[in-house]
Amino acid sequence: MIRLVLLLLFLVIYFIISLPILLAEWIIQHFNMDVRNKSSLACVKFGLKCVVLLSGVKITVNGYENIPKDRAVLFVGNHTSLYDIMVTYILMKRPTGYIAKKEMKKIPFLSWWMYFVNCIFLDRKDPREGLKSVLAAADMIKNGISVFLFPEGTRSKDGKLHEFRDGSMKIATKSQCPVVPVGITGTANVFEKHFPKVKSAKVTVNFGEPIYTENMTRAEQKNLSHITHEKVAALIGQTKF
Repeated sequence: MIRLVLLLLFLVIYFIISLPILLAEWIIQHFNMDVRNKSSLACVKFGLKCVVLLSGVKITVNGYENIPKDRAVLFVGNHTSLYDIMVTYILMKRPTGYIAKKEMKKIPFLSWWMYFVNCIFLDRKDPREGLKSVLAAADMIKNGISVFLFPEGTRSKDGKLHEFRDGSMKIATKSQCPVVPVGITGTANVFEKHFPKVKSAKVTVNFGEPIYTENMTRAEQKNLSHITHEKVAALIGQTKF
């Protein structure tokens, strides 16, 4: 429980100290959005690096070179833990927004920082609002900001990779961006498997080769969800034979 107490103490201090920084970010965005995006990325990465360090998480990264350096992409990963976001965000090379459930928008401080790092809040129960979120994410990628998506819809409690929601992959086809499959293992060992304790664990993040969507046929676009699912499954060792 000591790690959990330290984490909660750090988060309280971080959010208090970050209040004037949030105000500064709000002012900066009215003059230069690119500067705001980069400075917000740096602030949040620092906070999450501290959380990962205090949690005793040791990260092994493979395939980092597969992330395109010259353009925004859609990252697509499996989801078993809250720590999936923390360990991947600190690896992002450029401003990246995450697709989050709309309920998180109600959390003070956290939702404010999520706004400044371009997170998009998704209403999973309203198809029209869901489509708006998809279009907003596609526009964001066109403007040079990457998006990270967990298309299973929710965290997997059994550790198995579940089906991807097809609609979410329209982010890639509408923006014609590369899709980078991401396989994450070990994160559930930090927190979820022994809630409420936080324990040290080894985590592996595998970045697969990008799937380019520019010249895909309509049939290939429809199959993109399945293709990406197979690649993520291979990255976490859950390939079906």
